Amino acid sequence: MRRTPIPVTVPTAAERVRSILAAAHSMTVVSDGRRHEVRRLDGTGAMGHVHLHPPYEGTGPRPSNPVPVRLEFTDIAPTPVRDRLRARVTLTGLLARPYDTTAGDSTCVEFGQAVLEDAGGRSFVTLRELETAEPDPLATCEAGMLTHLVDEHAELVPLLLRLVRPAPPAGVRRVLPVAVDRHGLTLRLEDPRAHRDVRLPFRTPVQHVDHVGPQIHALLAAARRASHTGRLSLP
Repeated sequence: MRRTPIPVTVPTAAERVRSILAAAHSMTVVSDGRRHEVRRLDGTGAMGHVHLHPPYEGTGPRPSNPVPVRLEFTDIAPTPVRDRLRARVTLTGLLARPYDTTAGDSTCVEFGQAVLEDAGGRSFVTLRELETAEPDPLATCEAGMLTHLVDEHAELVPLLLRLVRPAPPAGVRRVLPVAVDRHGLTLRLEDPRAHRDVRLPFRTPVQHVDHVGPQIHALLAAARRASHTGRLSLP
């Protein structure tokens, strides 16, 4: 009996890392015993500032003494949810020379490892996985879309709770969108003591930012047709 494949409704760890790097506005560079806060990533993302290449595999000695480096990125929710830290990405590797804060060119980093840490735990991503993964098409505009939804259409967000199964408990006091990617919208449900995230998958993955609007409208249309028994105690 042939099993129907389960559709992918979440990005892979490699896609998450690529998306965080693409949307990053800043990073922390730790090298040679110093921490450097780099805040000039707007418009280029991390990959416009850093070039990753495979580890040295030559048979002879290295051309220079490599300098260990660690690049740190944080992924912060753009909406005013409880616990806004969504993920951390750490890239480690080697530099051919000490890190130069004034360098205008891309910094070349010999790849060591990439680590994604989020609510689901810790994931290690290889350079090959990073090279073959594509950043989410919504990554660089996600913040604008979510803040627009909260600021201009806040009354529609609680409506989406009708799509949550099993039905949210009566203790939910606030619901806000916390993330959106090509596969779906994530809501954060907050009660007085805790919170949890729920995914609302799109019918089909989004291939371009212009396509996300119809997908969200489809979720809202489905929510209007749905109903929960009981009443949510939202303010």
